Amino acid sequence: MSRILDQRILLSVISFLTSLQSTKVLSEWKKCGDRECETAMSRVQATTDYLGPDCRYLNFKTGEEIMVYSKLSRKNENLWTGSKGKDFGYFPKDAVKVEEVFIAEEVEVLTK
Repeated sequence: MSRILDQRILLSVISFLTSLQSTKVLSEWKKCGDRECETAMSRVQATTDYLGPDCRYLNFKTGEEIMVYSKLSRKNENLWTGSKGKDFGYFPKDAVKVEEVFIAEEVEVLTK
């Protein structure tokens, strides 16, 4: 009986640690077009297909257009956030090319 209880506790701990890892903050800072990160910064086009590792990421196919709303900074500068239709999420900046810039001056704010 004690062994079964030990196994259940171990499984619970593993499950808890896995959930913590998937919710960790990707960066504490980001750059936006305004303080609320509501203004689109640019329009980009996907140069490759991308399938993110979890639901926080934006999936897309080559040639699709994406509106960029923020860019992670300092700790993790390779990820941007944007939308494609109703979908919104993170994506690697290396998977897109900038087509049109809307905001010339970026504002750095804390992520929430």
